Amino acid sequence: MYIKRFSIFDRVSHIFLILTFLIQSATGFSRLFITTAWGKQLSNLFGGYESCGLIHRRAGMIMVAGFLVHIIYLLTRINWQNLGESLFGPDSLIPNLDDVRHVWQRILWTFGIGSPPELNRWAYWEKFDYWAVFWGMPLLAVTGLMLIYPIISSRYVPGWSLNVAALLHKAEAILAVTYIFIVHFFVGHLRPTCFPMNEVMFSGGLPLEEALEEKPAWVARLKDEGKLGGLPLEEALEDEGKLEPATANPPALWFRVVYFVFGYGALGFGLYMLINGLIYSQYVTLH
Repeated sequence: MYIKRFSIFDRVSHIFLILTFLIQSATGFSRLFITTAWGKQLSNLFGGYESCGLIHRRAGMIMVAGFLVHIIYLLTRINWQNLGESLFGPDSLIPNLDDVRHVWQRILWTFGIGSPPELNRWAYWEKFDYWAVFWGMPLLAVTGLMLIYPIISSRYVPGWSLNVAALLHKAEAILAVTYIFIVHFFVGHLRPTCFPMNEVMFSGGLPLEEALEEKPAWVARLKDEGKLGGLPLEEALEDEGKLEPATANPPALWFRVVYFVFGYGALGFGLYMLINGLIYSQYVTLH
């Protein structure tokens, strides 16, 4: 039995973010490391230094537009009649006291004291992943726009702030690339319970056995809400404002092959940039 966790919109948004992030990372690093042989090779993939800058700016605009669409989508998902539950309930990505308790339980369990936390729909590390991207996007967008339009920006802010914007843009970009290609990839795909890949963001659902192991509180809540009561797939309807349909079809073999190739292709390219970035890091200056 498969439980549906992500809608088509969620999955398409994730793929959109992967593609735009990889493009931004590659074109940004090609310019950041342009004084090195690797930076020149990377820039050649996109047609040279100036072409990388053009692609970087346009892809950045597209990424910002996608972020604004995401904000609008979030606003449509809020239950304004029950705002507190909508913002801080178990289906919300906003951290709450349960996450603090789960972190403490995980620490105790790591040292052999107590049992692991019974996670609900969102684990504390998933919320951290989400907000790490969320707060980084406005910072990169604002500083990026200041650097794209320096003359216009100088009409409203002091000229020295452009130097600060350049510093923040580079530092946040390096932080984002490092975090995504180390922490996010490991936690998302290389944990024992997920290896060789956490398929749920591509397939949309996960086996009941896996959900019981990782998120027992979520499964128990679905049962209490009658969403795992043996409903046929064709009768599983969306519960507006809560979860997507509780049951889902397992992914077809061809689809699994496609997203495994895509996922590990993205991982390989990300590690390629991360390793070379570390090798040539001595040539980077943030001022």
